[in-house]
Amino acid sequence: MRNSLGMELVELPAGSFLMGQADGDLDERPVHPVALTRPILMAATPVTNVQYEAFDPGHRRFRGVRELSSGDREAVVHVGWHEAVAFCDWLSAREGKPYRLPTEAEWEYACRANTSTLFHTGDLLPPEYHRHQEDGWDPVPVSLEVGTAPANPFGLHDLHGLVEEWCLDWHGPYRDQAEVDPVGPESGTFRVTRGGSHNTGVRYLRSANRLGALPGDRHWLIGFRVVQAPPAAGVPWPAPSPPAVTREVAQAPFAWTPVEHPFFAEPIPFVRDPEPESGTPFYPHNHCPAIAWCPNGDLLAVWYSTITEVGRELTILASRLRAGAAEWEPASEFFKAPDRNMTGSALLHDGQGTLYHTNGIEAAGHWANLALAVRTSTDNGATWSAPCLADPEHRPRNQVIAGLSLTELGWLVQPCDAVWSGSGGTAIHLSRDRGLTWEDPGAGTPPPDFQADLPGGTIAGIHAGVVALQDGRFLAFGRGDDRLENGPGSRHRMPMSLSADLGRSWRYEASPFPPISGGQRLVLMRLREGPLLLVSFTDASDRTEPEGLPFPIAGGGQRQGYGAFASLSFDEGRSWPVRKLLTDGRQRHLDGGAWTRGFSMDRDHAEPRGYLAATQSPNRVIHLLSSRLHYRFTLTWLQEPARGG
Repeated sequence: MRNSLGMELVELPAGSFLMGQADGDLDERPVHPVALTRPILMAATPVTNVQYEAFDPGHRRFRGVRELSSGDREAVVHVGWHEAVAFCDWLSAREGKPYRLPTEAEWEYACRANTSTLFHTGDLLPPEYHRHQEDGWDPVPVSLEVGTAPANPFGLHDLHGLVEEWCLDWHGPYRDQAEVDPVGPESGTFRVTRGGSHNTGVRYLRSANRLGALPGDRHWLIGFRVVQAPPAAGVPWPAPSPPAVTREVAQAPFAWTPVEHPFFAEPIPFVRDPEPESGTPFYPHNHCPAIAWCPNGDLLAVWYSTITEVGRELTILASRLRAGAAEWEPASEFFKAPDRNMTGSALLHDGQGTLYHTNGIEAAGHWANLALAVRTSTDNGATWSAPCLADPEHRPRNQVIAGLSLTELGWLVQPCDAVWSGSGGTAIHLSRDRGLTWEDPGAGTPPPDFQADLPGGTIAGIHAGVVALQDGRFLAFGRGDDRLENGPGSRHRMPMSLSADLGRSWRYEASPFPPISGGQRLVLMRLREGPLLLVSFTDASDRTEPEGLPFPIAGGGQRQGYGAFASLSFDEGRSWPVRKLLTDGRQRHLDGGAWTRGFSMDRDHAEPRGYLAATQSPNRVIHLLSSRLHYRFTLTWLQEPARGG
């Protein structure tokens, strides 16, 4: 039968099946029996452009974006979950018949069509179903015309690929029990999408594969199909238990005692394996940290864990160093859109009881097309607000860099890589209302000419640190885009960028610091005592023969040192008279994790590389994270010259 929009509706009988895949992803287990007790009518294909535009004519502006879905009979994309639900409500009112999104169980039942293999075609998906089934930096234009691939045994088209399809359910773990008309958990963060899409690896097109997205997210991979059926009959089950990092969090304010004496503590790991029974995904590559102090005296750290940095499995993990504890807790999962790359996180405590967490969310894998998500906590990270999309457009300029800061005017400043490559620039996102609204002041500004020192809309170099100066300008240092300080033959220098118009444009010059490269990220921040702090490395990671830098020693003179160092400016970045290697001189061997791996620390050698992030707690201790290690020291220690000898 066909409805008033010309949709072909196929009757699906009541039935039962085994939901999930035993050797699939973690969220596809355990496999469990599901009974669907009522027949439904399901659209044979996803909703098309012309069908959706009968509801929302303005959506026509999305036709052809990224050279996708321009025709009447192509699947509609760039539709969020709430918009898909609104379409169903509109269609119900139009026809006097109940329409809704399918539940996740209904969707998998329809896709399997009484099969138990990876696809309804068997364990392989034939080429006629393929639409560039590879994850890439950007989508390759393909036809999204519905109904061109063969139907499954139920008479349904396009369930393996074409576009992901919104389902009714919140994403949550499966229960190890038989289910009758399940509708998923009662609450969650991400709504389920199913089926995979064009420009996606074939494994994400399996019948059992589960994806998910924020309800407000919309991009070129997600569309939807409808069912004509009464409201879903099942009862939502309780939301899953919160991750360990959010449990039993103390709420009493902590009495911070200032540490006035010179202090440098033994580095300790903050990346720790999760508890075996927790089910937390933990991959070999743990990298890209952020850190914040909490009003209750805890420290909170997050980082990403993955197999490959471009992988869809990449997830954000967290650990907590509770007030008075000697070691960080085991890792637990903190933030994860199912089957999306989550590159880049930042944390900040605003000093008034609110924690901010910002994160990138990819449309697929890689990190070229990230949206910028923001959420907050007012209870020391025990609970978090629903994420809002500060920039909902999946694009460059949204790869979050640890270093979210708050200016004296109360404005939030979030640096984000403006490119997905290893060189280029950094953008900033600015909020003047504590995160309610955001702007990208440099967007649309002509690209910079770093070598000619001409202004542009980005900071010179990726992974930049940014600080607001007392005169209202922004100062930034970035990785890559090296500058010559004294002409031919001189040592290259890290680029320094200055903006006098709140990040709309930047001017560039050479800094006094050496450049850094792969596996390295700097920190730039203002300390509570007033000075600016830069933490970086003496040598780029790709140098075969490190040059090091001279560091002052007690009693006068200098000694060459290598690795991570800190420098202080007392005049708003015009000069940097204090420089110290980040080691107490004791010999030790440490595991730096990620790209750093094992290294030796001694009097003249500190950690040679790492992705740095830092915060300063109210007791004036500076907490610096590298890719795996947590350093603690004070301003007074930095100002004290290293021992001579």
